[in-house]
Amino acid sequence: MVRAAVLPAVGAPLEIAEIDLPAPGPGQVRVRVAAAGVCHSDLSLCDGTLRQPVPAVLGHEGAGTVVAVGEGVRHVAPGDQVVLNWAPSCGACHFCGLAEPWLCARAAAAATVPYATLRADGRALHAGLGTAVFAEETVVGADAVLPLPEGVPLAEAALLGCAVLTGYGAVHHNARVRAGESVVVVGAGGVGLATLRAARLAGAGTIVAVDVSPDKEELARAAGATEFLLASDDTARRVRALTGGHGADVAVECVGRAGSIRTAWSSTRRGGRTTVVGIGGKDQQVSFSALELFHFGRTLSGCVYGNSDPAKDLPVIAGHVREGRFDLAGLVTDRIGLDGIPGAFEEMVAGRGGRALVVFPD
Repeated sequence: MVRAAVLPAVGAPLEIAEIDLPAPGPGQVRVRVAAAGVCHSDLSLCDGTLRQPVPAVLGHEGAGTVVAVGEGVRHVAPGDQVVLNWAPSCGACHFCGLAEPWLCARAAAAATVPYATLRADGRALHAGLGTAVFAEETVVGADAVLPLPEGVPLAEAALLGCAVLTGYGAVHHNARVRAGESVVVVGAGGVGLATLRAARLAGAGTIVAVDVSPDKEELARAAGATEFLLASDDTARRVRALTGGHGADVAVECVGRAGSIRTAWSSTRRGGRTTVVGIGGKDQQVSFSALELFHFGRTLSGCVYGNSDPAKDLPVIAGHVREGRFDLAGLVTDRIGLDGIPGAFEEMVAGRGGRALVVFPD
């Protein structure tokens, strides 16, 4: 028996329920979850912004210890500490062939297949984004399990599974921030804070954090921001004032709203790069005039999972963590249990806090 946070239907509140997990089959791994980050993508699954078969156990940013492995699994064994990868690449599709594993056509396959049952009535359950880490234990495909490098605290390692890989990749892979460049980060939630840390790691000069909440200033500055601005109608003008009148070399949007995407774009200098990390709904329409696209010569790009290859990036980021260059614990603003997830969602919607971490007893 395993306790889990279950989404019974799109738009319904989460329910804490007992579920039954099968033994891992061939190519599968059972993991005892140590901690799981509460990400905005989980909220997007709840409200239907992202599609997910239901009922489902949510949670996709997690780390834990291997309990058992199925036939054919060789790269991990019981007792190993691991990070969960919610978007494992197949290595064989068109996008994997282009060396773009973050766009893998089969990455979401595990989320469409039932993986467990509700103890109360035997209903089949799906794994949210294929991982289902809002539970004491989970069963995933072996390709979704990455060995945790030594020297990284297990609970905080959960953040490596989404927020940190996304923020790090947005800076280093998508925007390709160079030392001395100016960076503006719109949205200082969990991913935004990780992006700020990554910008500092890249050697950025002026680093401007923008958020709707004044309470985020201390968190943002601790993460690497040299300046903090409350979001307003004149944010772009104020960013230009902080960057020699030109605008930032790089803007990273971490909210997923039409207005914040427009703010990030307008805060970028001529010839600069605007990266959109936030996941917005289909109703969030952003428009640009043909003249401004020509005149400003900016690059606007979407960014999925930080354009990262977790198998390659995780050891690199872990090295920065061990050497004290990337503080994972500083991203965590609340440590909660399963029953604290709805409250964490409310804080997220209100624009408060950084990353809430569901921590399970040993």
